[in-house]
Amino acid sequence: MRLLHTSDWHLGRTLHGVDLLDHQSAYLDHLVDVVRTERVDAVVVAGDVYDRAIPPVEAVTLLSDTLARLAEHTTVVVTSGNHDSATRLGFGSALMRERVRLRTRVASLAEPVEVGGALVYGLPYLDPDVCRAELAPVGEDGTRTLLARSHEAVTRAAMARVRADVDARRGGARPRVVVAAHAFVVGGRASESERDIRVGGVDHVPADVFAGTDYVALGHLHGPQVVNGPAGTVLRYSGSPLAYSFSEQHQAKSSVLVDLSGDEPQVTTLPAPVPRRLADVTGTLDDLLGAAGEPHVDDWVRVTVTDPARPADLFRRVRQRFAHALVVQHRPDRPDTGATRPALVTAAADPVEVAADFVAHVTGALPTAAERRVLRDAYEHVAGAERSA
Repeated sequence: MRLLHTSDWHLGRTLHGVDLLDHQSAYLDHLVDVVRTERVDAVVVAGDVYDRAIPPVEAVTLLSDTLARLAEHTTVVVTSGNHDSATRLGFGSALMRERVRLRTRVASLAEPVEVGGALVYGLPYLDPDVCRAELAPVGEDGTRTLLARSHEAVTRAAMARVRADVDARRGGARPRVVVAAHAFVVGGRASESERDIRVGGVDHVPADVFAGTDYVALGHLHGPQVVNGPAGTVLRYSGSPLAYSFSEQHQAKSSVLVDLSGDEPQVTTLPAPVPRRLADVTGTLDDLLGAAGEPHVDDWVRVTVTDPARPADLFRRVRQRFAHALVVQHRPDRPDTGATRPALVTAAADPVEVAADFVAHVTGALPTAAERRVLRDAYEHVAGAERSA
């Protein structure tokens, strides 16, 4: 049994305004080639297939074509992530019963895809505000006790359903159990480009939630990495196939080939094609227009010019040298005076903390605990409305 683990395609995403669909298409061509040459039994896509709930038509077409090509060679298990609209991604799932299996509904998370003697369970992204009632256990009197409002609570409840299904199937040899999950597991390292998923101020799920499984194919974090988990369980993020922020420029993008035929999962990382490197280039404009900039003329670059005074016609001169410059900024290289520059706000920042900093900037005082609750309630209301769009 060999499976290929991938996630976070973010089809339709742009990078500082640059359309990435051609580069995403090149990665998917690579994926189809790997499936064919490595004789993969199943491809597991752990969420964030699209970059937004209503993706562009070109992204939908690319996904449709890719799934059709993959299904010629293997079984495909796709789950929804926090960027996806589970309803839209899951449209037509009832018709895809053979080679393409979509797992976008809580009701079907304990229905495994059986491939090569392994049980593959696909957990869609579990928004606590949406799922904690549906996942709540039913008491003897038929009533449900609402789960705690946290990612840990809903994921534990989902895994309880998975374990119950595994136990109900025992009788012969123990099957290999694979779980695909889109979550921020404790110990994972984030980058600047993952969207915040905090609920009640918490976004993490403990690794022990997944105890008793063989391999956990994780999505959400864009850097490929292993997460320490319970004994006998391998937890791994495949990461995104492309770099979606400059914080990812040093990540080795890849897919994960998992062999489940032995006593323990054997993992091999397969490098993804790099359409264009990302790089930071810093220095005086003369240096960057000279030898210092030569290694990066074909890269996507973030250019920081350090001249004491802003050079004339800065943007045009930089773009003549670096045709793929995405960011051009002037930051004089001055001695440290003790003053701090404003913090860069990225997608990974807690929006409530950003709002609190703004309140402090405007009023001269940090918001009170009650005011923070109002800010968090307002943010989570808006975020929940966006996810259900």
